[in-house]
Amino acid sequence: MQKRIENIQRRTCQALPPIKAVIFDFIGTLVSVKGYNLEVSKMKLYKALCEAGFNVEHEKFLEAYTQAHEKYRVIRYQQLVEVTNAIWISEALNLLGFKTTPEDSRIKTAVNLFFEDYLSSLKTRKGAKKLLSWLSMENYKLGLVSNFTYAPLIYGALRKTGLNRFFHVVLVSDAVGWRKPHVKIFEEALKRLDVKADEALYVGDSPDEDIKGAKQLGLKTIYVMSQFHPLESLQKSMQNPDAIAKNLCQAEKRIREIINGAFCKNA
Repeated sequence: MQKRIENIQRRTCQALPPIKAVIFDFIGTLVSVKGYNLEVSKMKLYKALCEAGFNVEHEKFLEAYTQAHEKYRVIRYQQLVEVTNAIWISEALNLLGFKTTPEDSRIKTAVNLFFEDYLSSLKTRKGAKKLLSWLSMENYKLGLVSNFTYAPLIYGALRKTGLNRFFHVVLVSDAVGWRKPHVKIFEEALKRLDVKADEALYVGDSPDEDIKGAKQLGLKTIYVMSQFHPLESLQKSMQNPDAIAKNLCQAEKRIREIINGAFCKNA
């Protein structure tokens, strides 16, 4: 593994501008997903809707749900516009003959039930609190930028893990309207943190969403391997982060190198 990292990460030392803020991705980077079953959540969603009065056969609902989900998935990933779950659930129900809107309280209740298990599955990665504590004690501005269709899930997960106390700014694509790697969500993070791009460092696990997105504006970047994005993901993406870390413990070392200005950038 180390040799593979070294093959990607050829370094030439250079002095860098002072770093004032560190921005993190959330799911995959700071927390992992343990034991989650999507099909169980879909069944909870279906049962909640049935109990709310939307009487429809399970298979017909799943067919309509999949159709609506795929329609908005294209919008989310190609146009980088975030679409929240309530929109495609409402559309699925309307395809089945009901008249609903995404603001329907019954749909919102069902969405909350859908995400219960996912929230429970999120576990803090080793080294996350230590890293954030150190940065906080050193008075760096800390931000979080997360792609997620349901912002309350991210806010709840931050409270559940106790990581919320570290961040000055939390941006979720559902609330902002744009998904990484769209430049606007990164620009908004920099604006709220009141720092320039070359004064910020971004840490994330997705080569195409995190590294590509942050580099567009000139942020320094650290790629952290995760359960979703192993080193092979970085190799295939052809993205070139400023540093590579196998885990958050190693990420702390890379951050220190960049902050101390004695960093060796990829050649």
